[in-house]
Amino acid sequence: MTLTELKKQFLEYTEIEKGRSFKTIENYDRYLSVFLAFLKKNSGGSGVSKGEEPSAITSEVLREYRLWLNRKHTTEYLGANSPTIKKRTQNYYLIALRAFLKYLAKRGVKSLAAENIELAKVAERSLDLMTSEELNRLLDGPNKEKDKQKMLRDKAILEMFFSTGLRVSELCSLPRDLDLSKDEFSVRGKGEKVRVVFLTSEAKAAVKEYLSKNKDITGGKLFGLTPRSIERLVKYYAIKAGISRKVTPHVIRHSFATDLLQNGADLRSVQALLGHANITTTQIYTHVTDRHLKEIHQAFHSKNRKK
Repeated sequence: MTLTELKKQFLEYTEIEKGRSFKTIENYDRYLSVFLAFLKKNSGGSGVSKGEEPSAITSEVLREYRLWLNRKHTTEYLGANSPTIKKRTQNYYLIALRAFLKYLAKRGVKSLAAENIELAKVAERSLDLMTSEELNRLLDGPNKEKDKQKMLRDKAILEMFFSTGLRVSELCSLPRDLDLSKDEFSVRGKGEKVRVVFLTSEAKAAVKEYLSKNKDITGGKLFGLTPRSIERLVKYYAIKAGISRKVTPHVIRHSFATDLLQNGADLRSVQALLGHANITTTQIYTHVTDRHLKEIHQAFHSKNRKK
């Protein structure tokens, strides 16, 4: 069986057996297609192309592929204007290949062992966070809109983001008949994992008012917008608020997490509220509490030491 055929079966297995999202399947497909194109170009052989045989994936091929990812502009496979690939993005390609090799081993197909793939070391992620003043200006933005319908919708969206920490895809998937009788609801996030999120009084009131004035909305979704449309919406209000940094729905999600931590929430609770599978993902936010820790240190350390 060729690698192209095995890739198709791997994607089906990942979707059905592993329950991964369509976005994950789409990304795996893209990353693996790039690798297979590289493999075919850099493998010899006759008859069935050597680049289509699982045995063609060797340690040497992996080494060359990693060098290619790191050095090239990859214009042949990723577009004429594409820049070199960042280390973090290179890891996405390697993670997809590693998952594919694990699948081949599970099927008893002889190829390179997945353990041979080590991810590139990347610098610790830094967060370009909004200040509390910027956040307040952003959330207040819709109140200045002349179009009443747009104002109610956009206010509900922004308040919902900051109240729940939802990903943009999760917000787009919210149903029109969302139960607002309580201050909480369940959402299905990455990996089909279900978690509970909570509504502030501001968010609940904004969504209720939006729904009361939009009883004739068609379709099954609460806001009926695409992720791209909501990203443009957030950018629009960020510019109106005079925020120079790039603001996206995910930046508001960052603000949600840091607000909790700065006000005393523990990391495990924030992990659950964000829907992170691994707490190491949540730990990128811990540096925002450094100022608070410094204040604790100054207030309580060495009080009994003689001057």
